[in-house]
Amino acid sequence: MLSVNSTKSVFCTFLVTGIPGLEDLYIWISIPFCAMFLITIVGNMTIIIVIWREQPLHVPMYLFLAMLAASDLGLSLFTFPTMLRIFLLAARELTTSACFTQMFFIHTFQDLESAIILAMAFDRYVAISCPLHYHSILTNTVIARIGLAIVVRTFTVQLPLPILLGRLHFCYSNVLSHSYCLHPDIIKLSCSNTRVNSIFGLFVVLSTMGLDFLLILLSYILILKTVLSMASHSGRLKSLNTCISHLCAVVLFFTPMICLSMLHRFGPRLPSYVYVTLANMHFLIPPVMNPIVYVMKTKQIRDKIKKLYTIKTTVKAHATSIS
Repeated sequence: MLSVNSTKSVFCTFLVTGIPGLEDLYIWISIPFCAMFLITIVGNMTIIIVIWREQPLHVPMYLFLAMLAASDLGLSLFTFPTMLRIFLLAARELTTSACFTQMFFIHTFQDLESAIILAMAFDRYVAISCPLHYHSILTNTVIARIGLAIVVRTFTVQLPLPILLGRLHFCYSNVLSHSYCLHPDIIKLSCSNTRVNSIFGLFVVLSTMGLDFLLILLSYILILKTVLSMASHSGRLKSLNTCISHLCAVVLFFTPMICLSMLHRFGPRLPSYVYVTLANMHFLIPPVMNPIVYVMKTKQIRDKIKKLYTIKTTVKAHATSIS
């Protein structure tokens, strides 16, 4: 801590917060969090490997699913380890550069996931509304361009955030409300003028996840309109059934994010555990649940995973018999 004058200090480190009031139970709490982290890594890596190795799965729906799994994997790698350090080692301190870096990657993967979920909504709309032209509309070139546009948009809006934070001074307190560094949480600790940071941060949220959410709602309105125009009842059910996994991803991602964002910016000051719970739901639950939901609801993925596991088991058995 560097002294500035007799009444003000500038902090060069931040202290992240675990779960307030449950400090004595951190060792036990770490067990389910370790299990969640393992499920996240194994589940998302399995989806990525299966889609990459199986040529029949190189279609728009599964390519977007692989992108979603990659963003979930990145998000979990920048959130779970910090929490586990708190629970297992009581290590709460992060340098300013480490905190800003973590913040940048968390919000980057957050925006990537939002945009990918929007792309998956567009995929479902095309599949239901224009089934005969599905493969001619969503070609590999179009998918590559969508992926590139998602990456360019995300990095364009996220790069200024740590740069703008670098001009701020942090005084009186360096204790963050969450187990990881988030932009709204960081700027609340600054004794500098944060008007630019707040305005730009709100612009980023509205122009990325806010816009994505509205476009997802629009896509499902169009999907519902198309489904209701179908003459066959079984056809309507079949079409809606293809959207269930994606709807679960939308609900898991956007519901806690919207609540957390609104509470941080416009809501009254609530007990810290409310913010911690919503943040954990937003950043930790989707990477865990998305692979489970998609494996359970997608027969093609299940079959390819079984095939991959069977091949590995056969190879090991053959190698054992030879030795």
